[in-house]
Amino acid sequence: MPVLKPRPKTSADAARAGAPQRYRFTPDVFHRLGALGVFPADARLELIEGDIYTMPPEEPDHATTRLRATRQFARRESSRWHVRMEAPLQLGDNEPIPDISIVEGDLDDYAHAHPTSALLVIEIADTSVEHDQTRKARLYAQAGIPEYWIVNLETRRLEVYRDPTPQGYQTVQHYTADETVRPLCEPEWEIRVGDFLR
Repeated sequence: MPVLKPRPKTSADAARAGAPQRYRFTPDVFHRLGALGVFPADARLELIEGDIYTMPPEEPDHATTRLRATRQFARRESSRWHVRMEAPLQLGDNEPIPDISIVEGDLDDYAHAHPTSALLVIEIADTSVEHDQTRKARLYAQAGIPEYWIVNLETRRLEVYRDPTPQGYQTVQHYTADETVRPLCEPEWEIRVGDFLR
């Protein structure tokens, strides 16, 4: 006689049974909540994979490193791209606020909508290292951003992520302060890591 096995439970079964369900925020709801004053006025918030994350207060080393890196790109800025600091990206249903993003076109091209991609995204990581190496890396790879840098203040290294796929970045290289790196958006430009990571 054949053995009857119970049908595996699905998420629909769980919902019917009254099990708690995760609520995923959309950018529209996220912005409506902000407009209604639900969030504190000084809150720094990111929307990632339907969840709202608070960004911790910025420590001096984090701020100084971010400003050094921004200055490097601002000096090089071209007619093809511009540098943005702590400005949102609209990546599908996600709205991260990277420390630095290098975006195609001119600043005024985004006066009415956030950029939907970037040539390079840079995160300065101290307390957020794991978050930046996992959720943020997966998000940027899935969005097809060709290059993602993490300035890791714990290890004093630059982590360079390239070759994005839906599963994540396929290559990761680590650079010390005395080494140089060439961003994909400006392959002839050699940047000394120690110029912003000291």
